[in-house]
Amino acid sequence: MSDGVLDTLILPHVNSECMQLFLDEVAARRPKDRIVMILDGTGLHRSSTLIIRFCSLLVSFPSYAPELNPFEHLWEELLREKALGNVLFDSIDALEEHLEVSLKAMELNTQKVRSIAAWPWIISALLK
Repeated sequence: MSDGVLDTLILPHVNSECMQLFLDEVAARRPKDRIVMILDGTGLHRSSTLIIRFCSLLVSFPSYAPELNPFEHLWEELLREKALGNVLFDSIDALEEHLEVSLKAMELNTQKVRSIAAWPWIISALLK
């Protein structure tokens, strides 16, 4: 996210199979990029069955410290407070449609993503 590029997917479950789908999608979208992916330490991020198909560095942050994870701040700022705050949906499909539009807008706003997630201490630590 140092360049503000963000990849998101809406998946039906939070499990290792869906995590693999996400990793495969990132690999397909960014085949030549060096990617640093921040993980929050959940079981699906630690699965030994996950296959990483891109040049990457996976950094695990402790699950008890979400404030260290840049994506938590993106979720809070751009989605929870702006897109989803105080909104009532008629159906799960309506929620999913709204979430899809909001995530796409977030992906396209690279300057905002960079300003929220590319913390200088993370960038300098990765460049050492």
